[in-house]
Amino acid sequence: MSENDLYKRMIREKIFELADDEYKKFQENLCPDNDNIVGVRLPLLRDLAREIAKGDWRTYIKTAQDEYYEEIMLQGMVIGCVRTDVEERLRYITNFVPKIDNWGVCDSFCSGLKFTKSNMQRVWEYLQSYAFSEKEFEVRFFVVMLLDFYIKENYVDKVLKSLDKIKHKGYYVKMAVAWAVSTCYIKFPEKTMEYLKNNTLDNFTYNKALQKIVESLRVGEDAKVIIRSMKRK
Repeated sequence: MSENDLYKRMIREKIFELADDEYKKFQENLCPDNDNIVGVRLPLLRDLAREIAKGDWRTYIKTAQDEYYEEIMLQGMVIGCVRTDVEERLRYITNFVPKIDNWGVCDSFCSGLKFTKSNMQRVWEYLQSYAFSEKEFEVRFFVVMLLDFYIKENYVDKVLKSLDKIKHKGYYVKMAVAWAVSTCYIKFPEKTMEYLKNNTLDNFTYNKALQKIVESLRVGEDAKVIIRSMKRK
């Protein structure tokens, strides 16, 4: 058995050592389309990712296996926490995104890409190639990255324009767009209200965004009355 094979076997064994049957059932309910879940809690996976990132992480990523949900999740976490330059990390992101096939891996991966905060313009430019992908989770990756890092004063107008242009019919794209629009409203109510009065969102996404706004504890009752009245029939 080669050194690479031993390394792959060691990582897989570690993942199974961390498995929790109760969490496996919980995660399977959240991601019903995935039948490859081992059941490792995210904080434990993140600890393992940080441990890998301190060593020969390039070899890990090169040899990493994709059979189990946690194996894919772990790769994304490692990419987020390694020390490298922007362009190398973006190359690894490009190679990883096609592996995303569920919302859990997508959203966890995005939240770990904190290097974005110090490279806002470069990452914004990079993300544009995913906005009009035909693949559902590539578009969701784009939307969740905007949601996580770009709903800020100097980007919110661009974010709303970008969200309005997304026409992918996938459920997980529509839910992400609705979530992002509602977050824009919570942070920038006046700008977002103007958008809500003049947009090209499909009815499902638009109404779901209103629902999420109304459900927020950060929105006042008077505003919620107005938002409810804006629902499309």
